[in-house]
Amino acid sequence: MRAIDTNVIVRFLTGDDPAQTARARKLVKAGGIFVPTSVLLETEWVLRSGYGFAPERLVRALRDFAGLPGVTLEDPPLAALALDRAEQGLDFADALHLAAARDCTAFLSFDRRLAEVAAGVVEMRVAAP
Repeated sequence: MRAIDTNVIVRFLTGDDPAQTARARKLVKAGGIFVPTSVLLETEWVLRSGYGFAPERLVRALRDFAGLPGVTLEDPPLAALALDRAEQGLDFADALHLAAARDCTAFLSFDRRLAEVAAGVVEMRVAAP
């Protein structure tokens, strides 16, 4: 199994560099690809901030990529839960943090917006420390 970096996924999904896109697609098609959770997080950030992907498009792109034969995520249930929550309005990074903390009783943050959005999405309490 070979792990891939953010830039390989970005090339695969955007096709912005024809030569690198062809290499990325060949690599992914060959299978045996491992995607660390940190790479998934960075990919979302690059696609959102650098390429202007809207939240719905981001979730769809990441789900489609993760569902490809031969692609293995570091923690598939964690990623699926974070993507579900991102569909419900949470920022993907926040959704990933909350998914990782799913067995905790509370998530403490100074981010008021996170607390407001999370209130309708997650079971745990999100509150200021």
